Amino acid sequence: MHILITADTVGGVWTYTHELVRGLLARKHRVTLVSFGALPKPEEESRLRGLERLGYFPSAYRLEWMPDSEKDIAESTKYLEQIIEDKRPDILHLNQYCYGAVKAKVPRLLVAHSDVFSWWNAVHGSDPPPSQWSTWYAKTVNKGLSGADMVVAPSQWMMDALVKHYRVPARRIVVYNGRSPSLFDYSKTKPNCALSVGRVWDSGKQTGLLLTCNAGVPLRIVGPTKAPVDVVDSVKSLALPPSVEVCGALDERELRSLYAESATYVATSRYEPFGLAPVEAALSRCALIANDLPVFHELWGDAAIYFRRDDAQALGMSLRRLYDDEALREEYGGRAYQRARECFDAARMVDEYVELYQQLTAEGTSA
Repeated sequence: MHILITADTVGGVWTYTHELVRGLLARKHRVTLVSFGALPKPEEESRLRGLERLGYFPSAYRLEWMPDSEKDIAESTKYLEQIIEDKRPDILHLNQYCYGAVKAKVPRLLVAHSDVFSWWNAVHGSDPPPSQWSTWYAKTVNKGLSGADMVVAPSQWMMDALVKHYRVPARRIVVYNGRSPSLFDYSKTKPNCALSVGRVWDSGKQTGLLLTCNAGVPLRIVGPTKAPVDVVDSVKSLALPPSVEVCGALDERELRSLYAESATYVATSRYEPFGLAPVEAALSRCALIANDLPVFHELWGDAAIYFRRDDAQALGMSLRRLYDDEALREEYGGRAYQRARECFDAARMVDEYVELYQQLTAEGTSA
């Protein structure tokens, strides 16, 4: 089967895409990958171009959630339509809403990783302020969703949010994201320190909770500190407690090493449609502390310790509790590891997508 996949290089969708592409190629499928948002790092592009049965088309067209992206979306849609016409894939796997409306008689699966309206509601408690751009964005998302033969979300919470804010087709399903356990070291002896990963500039990640929780435990915060565009809050002056270190953005190798060397992982997000970082930490046998959100309960059940929603003091108490209790850390590290292996393995994710591809291609071309 020949699958054309669109991706963006900004954030977790890029990691998800790498897992999916590697899994499809290992199963002897052919993949055409088209990326948007920013050009990948030279070493990333080189690795991708060296893979057999993969054709890669990188671009820097702006993404639909970025301000003033209307022109880029129009141009990138034409660019994508030309690639589809030239490469003639059997199915489209689209990771952006706007491309659900491409003009091509090819079955299409659209994955809803996140969106502006659900992000804004989680962070600000309301829809985005009315504007020409927000109206265009909502129209673009609805048009893309209506053009999809199947809509996928990475959690039931995200699917419910999508249904709340947009017109979602009846054919929809949840497919949990996955990571390859072999990429992570779960056996290393762990120093008693905590780790949190995320975009420091993103209000949805709530990094500030870690700076004010007064836990007094060694803690590293990893992630880019500068926003790619002014669509979200930028980082303000950070007053760091002595026990906290902000590491900035790290590559995958460096981050995997930190997971292996951390006893606890902290998920502070107030908006998280899925969250790959907690999965990576769990596969490294880190004990998980998570904000008390429905999505984290859906994904992790009793495999995580939850702190009172958006409450820095409660977070500090949970951090201190695990820091002071080695047996509890090991118990929850084991729980998280087992949950990740059972529910969030990349092989399971790829198999579920292949099954959906086969179902859609058997039904025929998109109108």
